[in-house]
Amino acid sequence: MFNLDSRLAADTLVVGNLPLCRVLLMNDSQYPWLILVPRVAGAVELTDLTDADYQTYSNESRLVAKAILQAYPDAKLNIAALGNVVSQLHIHHVARFNTDVAWPGPIWGKYPVKPYTAEQANVLVSQFQTLLSIKD
Repeated sequence: MFNLDSRLAADTLVVGNLPLCRVLLMNDSQYPWLILVPRVAGAVELTDLTDADYQTYSNESRLVAKAILQAYPDAKLNIAALGNVVSQLHIHHVARFNTDVAWPGPIWGKYPVKPYTAEQANVLVSQFQTLLSIKD
């Protein structure tokens, strides 16, 4: 049975579900940042996915990347599966800009998180639901 890691749940807002992955919005207004979490129990590495699930993940990752670039056409997209703190398989899709606070370095642990306001969060979640054709 799939359960979202409690640390991911605490740090993110749910955008919705694609066929394989739950789409999360990192609650940090410094960077537009979506996370894909394959809903596969016990998955830690991409190699833990079946071939079919890996293909589905790849398609969903590309869909999310396109949605981010549609919303932020001037972004440099960073995609990474780190898992050093949270072992549950999750893949970060982060829009970076040469004006963001951590540019050009990594974002993890660099600056304190600045959560979205409720209004900002609602707008972004709704925007990504539309771009990804996710029903609320």
